[in-house]
Amino acid sequence: MLKSMTGYGRAQNQIDGRDILVEIKSVNSRFLEQNVRISRNYTYLEEELKSLVKSKVSRGKTEISVTITLTEGKQADIKVNEEIVRGYLDAMKEYNLSTKEEKYHLSDDYDNTYSAIVSMKWANMLHLPDIFRVEKIQDDEEEIKKDVLKVAQQALNAFVQMRETEGEKLAEDILRRADYIFNLVSRIEEQAPALTEKYRERLFAKISEILQSTSIDEQRILTEAAIFSEKTAVDEETVRLKSHISQLKMLLKQNESVGRKLDFLVQEMNREVNTIGSKIQDVNITAIVVDMKSEIEKIREQIQNIE
Repeated sequence: MLKSMTGYGRAQNQIDGRDILVEIKSVNSRFLEQNVRISRNYTYLEEELKSLVKSKVSRGKTEISVTITLTEGKQADIKVNEEIVRGYLDAMKEYNLSTKEEKYHLSDDYDNTYSAIVSMKWANMLHLPDIFRVEKIQDDEEEIKKDVLKVAQQALNAFVQMRETEGEKLAEDILRRADYIFNLVSRIEEQAPALTEKYRERLFAKISEILQSTSIDEQRILTEAAIFSEKTAVDEETVRLKSHISQLKMLLKQNESVGRKLDFLVQEMNREVNTIGSKIQDVNITAIVVDMKSEIEKIREQIQNIE
């Protein structure tokens, strides 16, 4: 199915105490460009995410955004730093505590660290530097990777679906314009043969007027008309143009990236139309050529959005 290069997909889920949000969006680009926006703590997921998206996307400037938020549990263990506490107590012991024993309610048993801590006022303890030790809990990277990729796959599915829906609309518009161009080519094929006979008649009338005589070499007129016919014949161009249109239709039905092939094909179509326009100097044909070029340009613009 034809796919557009522009698209957006979003998925959010809570797994194992984490709220995981993944967004994927893309715009037009000649090649595949990927950018991942994710917290520094999870940069190890970048290549996995790129590989996942690359399995479904071949062209386009793509941005993958991942947000991970803890919803339960804790990120770190906080413990009393016993060595620091004992250091404070030892320093206080060396100081003259005799006048402060009643105020701090300290016992003489400084070996029992927790007893000393409890006997002090908690308000005072909180002001002591480094009294607590914070130990970050190590993440299970494999588990997180599995959870994030699960949500990313859901976002990718929505992203691809949107690109396919948009691609289907593009294909319908291109096919409609291609059919219109095909009909215009048929009109040229119908009108072109009559141009030679018209030229022969004009040439005969002009020569008769110049010579003022009826004894005109009819064979010479026919020869001139044949030369004109050969120079203005567009049979090859119209056949190739119809062939290009048929190829275009076939490409639109393929389940692969065809944007570049379509772009090349449209260039060839435009080349054939230009040749027809340069060969036939007829008002009616010129109008048809202008119409075809306009439709081909609109197809070219649409193809810029196709993967």
